[in-house]
Parts: sequence; C-alpha cells; structure tokens
Amino acid sequence: MSNQTTGSAPHSLPPLPYAENALDPVISANTLSFHYGKHHKAYVDNLNKLISGTELADSSLEEIIAATAGNAEKAGIFNNAAQVWNHTFYWNSLSPRGGGKPPSDLGGKIDSSFGSLDACKKELATAATTQFGSGWAWLVQDGDKLKVVKTGNADSPLTKGMKPLLTIDVWEHAYYLDYQNRRPDYVNAVLDKLINWDFALRNCK
Repeated sequence: MSNQTTGSAPHSLPPLPYAENALDPVISANTLSFHYGKHHKAYVDNLNKLISGTELADSSLEEIIAATAGNAEKAGIFNNAAQVWNHTFYWNSLSPRGGGKPPSDLGGKIDSSFGSLDACKKELATAATTQFGSGWAWLVQDGDKLKVVKTGNADSPLTKGMKPLLTIDVWEHAYYLDYQNRRPDYVNAVLDKLINWDFALRNCK
C-alpha cells in the first residue's frame, strides 16, 4: 500500500483505481474530487512535511504506522500516515462493478464466520452507522476467522494484529455532499452497489 519515490517527498498520492465519476450515483464525482483531491492529498502532503529529516523519512507507510501507533508525541505522524493508508485502502474497497455476491472462495469464509452474506453486511452496516463521530468500519481476518470491527478517527486494525480485507469510510466528508446527515443511506448504498468483494478476497490470500 506504500507509494514510495526518491527525493524529498517519499510518499505520493496514488492514482484512483477508476475515474472520478465512476461511482455515480452512489458517490458523486463532486464528493470524490474533494475527498480524494483535497482530503487524501492533504494527508500525503502533511505526512511528507512531518517526516522530512527524521528517522522515518525513508520508511514505508506500514513501518511508520507501526513505529508511531500509541505514541502521543508522534500522534500527528501516525494520524497522517494511517489516513493515507486507510484512504488508499478505501478507494480499492469500492468498485463501479461492486456489490452483489462475493466470489465463492470468500463467500465460504463469510458463511462460516457470519452464517450468511446478509449477516455479514448487516454487521458491517451496524459498525459503520454506530461509529460515533469520524472513523471506519472494517471487514478483517483475525486468525482463521473473519470479523467486523470499527475504528475511530485514523485508527486501523493493522495496529491490533488483524488483516484488513475492506473498509467503509464514515468520516462526514466521505458522504455529506451527497447524503447530508443520512449516513445509513450512504452505507447501505455502498454495501449494495460498490463494495469490492474481489479486493477483499485478494487480501485473504
């Protein structure tokens, strides 16, 4: 997930995996333009400024997250690094051809962990809609089981030893231009029409 180049700015804004209007009408091009072009870019720019000239200057995003998690003195670095990682992961968790049923390999894991796809989606929707304030809902692999967790602000399952499979961003800027305060409508539309089960399966392997 890291995006490394040489020079004074080791981290760069990775390209979106689709056009800005590709997720219409669930997520508008207007929302993507602000969310990706302003918010995500700002985290990248801030991270590069914060790590310039430090021992973390040549580190990958994952290394930075691991080195700064839980360290109050480096909270700014952690928050920006984790948000760069989380957003890149979120864009890949969505697809214009998403929704529907997961591939059979993933479907079997979902059935054994949750009982059914509907139960899994219900847990994801509940986590996403009940996360107080800003944060994320995640489908993760924890040992040989899949589970749903939620994290606040920039936090990530990476710091808890769990393997993220996909995520839903529930910071207000992810949906407010399109849905205002109707977070459940955004979450359910993402789960029904955009969620990228193929990406989740690739992360299982």
